[in-house]
Amino acid sequence: MDRGEVFRALWTNPLGIRAMLWAKLPLAAFAGLRVKRLDETGAEVTLPAGWKTQNPFRSTYFAAQAMAAEMSTGATALYLIERSSARVSMLVTSLSARFTRKATQLATFTFSDGAAMRAAIDRALATGEGVAFVARSIGRQKDGTTVAEFEIEWSFKRRKDG
Repeated sequence: MDRGEVFRALWTNPLGIRAMLWAKLPLAAFAGLRVKRLDETGAEVTLPAGWKTQNPFRSTYFAAQAMAAEMSTGATALYLIERSSARVSMLVTSLSARFTRKATQLATFTFSDGAAMRAAIDRALATGEGVAFVARSIGRQKDGTTVAEFEIEWSFKRRKDG
């Protein structure tokens, strides 16, 4: 099993992701984020509704939604980097969001442009320069209602030490 597959197995395993989140991203663990799907095409991250993620208006807090959207794009980037065995730094440089409906039930945030993200990472590796990539994540409730659309700009750059 290559590094990318080990990474994916950890992130998509219910116990593995819980342990990793509590160790590295405790706020995401507390909120109950789970990686439902992770592969070269993208990722799906679920965000439960309820008291841990609720705002005073009885819907899911915008920051919890942003965390799920970012994870759907960031997990994909990490997976693609692990598969390449390259040393790449990554950083969120911008975030914009549009909220279309109140999120009141389990929502799944989906990023599905892994091929374009892979091309941006490859360009960063080839040039040694920073490459910006805007990743779009859509949040939908169980009933299919779109609740939010996020654009997260990532900067990828080859690390000098690798």
